[in-house]
Amino acid sequence: MWSALTNWNRWFGTIYRFHPLFSIVILLSVLAGYFIETATLFAIVFVHELGHVLAAKSFGWRVKEVQLLPFGGVVVVEEQGSVPAWQEIVVALWGPLQNVWMIAAAAGLQWCGLISGDWAAYFIQANVFIALFNLLPILPLDGGKMMQSCLSLWLPYHRVIVFSCLISLAFSSVLVAISLLHALRGGIQMNLLIIGLFLLYSNWYAYKGLSYHFMRFLINREFVLSRLMNQGTLAQPIVVNGRLKVTDIVRLFIREKYHLIYVMDERGAICAVLPEQPLLQSYFNESKRGCAISELFM
Repeated sequence: MWSALTNWNRWFGTIYRFHPLFSIVILLSVLAGYFIETATLFAIVFVHELGHVLAAKSFGWRVKEVQLLPFGGVVVVEEQGSVPAWQEIVVALWGPLQNVWMIAAAAGLQWCGLISGDWAAYFIQANVFIALFNLLPILPLDGGKMMQSCLSLWLPYHRVIVFSCLISLAFSSVLVAISLLHALRGGIQMNLLIIGLFLLYSNWYAYKGLSYHFMRFLINREFVLSRLMNQGTLAQPIVVNGRLKVTDIVRLFIREKYHLIYVMDERGAICAVLPEQPLLQSYFNESKRGCAISELFM
């Protein structure tokens, strides 16, 4: 009995829960007499997140948890930077795509006279807002995830996560500023302010934890390298001076590339050619992480 009570929100191995921000919005909406609107919003957000979950599980991802927010949600997965970027883009897109078919369904039901025009208008408007808002280039929104995945195809992954956080912080600040500007017109967009502040805090927290994010990427690098070698891939050269530190070199790794590191001397001659694995092993050894590559391999 106790197991059933504690696992009521676990379906097919995935936990579904309200984020505290959504819980506050629900409580305030119910107290204000907007129960139907709140229930409709919850249903839209839930279906939106189910789209992400179904797409992720179709690729074999391990989905641990879904946190429901007023504008969408956060799908917590085991995979982070270890799966192909195109899979992440597909999973991100499958959320807004659910809003598209829900909009079409509501329009069709309204045309058939099965639902009222007012409710259909609200339902369609809510779907449009959630879909478009989630496409903004802000983490952890779908647009932010797609931005990060696309950047990781061309830029070193460390630079990608730094740029993604900075861009997300900038756009989150814009949302907060827009909501505050409405105060000059005699009112304030409280919902937009709360969401903007939440995104601002989330991305500031993510920025402070960049080293942890990058470490997870490097830990999962072994699986990426195995996948790349099994399917066959062209090596991407990285040319460095022997005085460069191990930490600086691994920060040049690109997500979907296998690298060969060419170590050059002062005269431009090649002194050594190293695969990624020895560099990763040195990075995970704290005593070697700050050493120059020439001290370890030359």
